[in-house]
Amino acid sequence: MADPRDKAGASAHATLGEGCLARFDPEALSDDDGTEFSGAAELWQQLNAPDPASAPATDAPAGTRTPALRQADRSSK
Repeated sequence: MADPRDKAGASAHATLGEGCLARFDPEALSDDDGTEFSGAAELWQQLNAPDPASAPATDAPAGTRTPALRQADRSSK
């Protein structure tokens, strides 16, 4: 007869490495573990939409400083 105190329905997956380098063993994972997520790239794009304000300037010539940087340069002299 099984031990009545052993009621755990889940167990931890096998891991490789230790500490900060610990990760699931890809050889031990299967489709039943939910490791396949075909919509991951699309979800990533939705959650991390590009912010136009943080895009690099494409119309400024190389080596040109912005007015904010020029003001900072003047105040440091």
